[in-house]
Amino acid sequence: MRFIDSLSWPILLSMSLLLGLAPYVPEPHIIEKLRMLTQGTLHRPLDIFDLCYHAAPFFVVIIKLQRTFKRKT
Repeated sequence: MRFIDSLSWPILLSMSLLLGLAPYVPEPHIIEKLRMLTQGTLHRPLDIFDLCYHAAPFFVVIIKLQRTFKRKT
């Protein structure tokens, strides 16, 4: 967990915006995969990997937020 603590916020936020939302046109890829998940059409292993790949930066940001607030309390 020290690795996540050592990451700076600007790097995490830029990673989330660049990797998490890419490609931007016609819609962010993670939005498309989440829509497929809610519709029940997310079946191919490549699509599942793609969802995990694009969601990973957001999970790291959430973990860092939790650890930051836990240390302050």
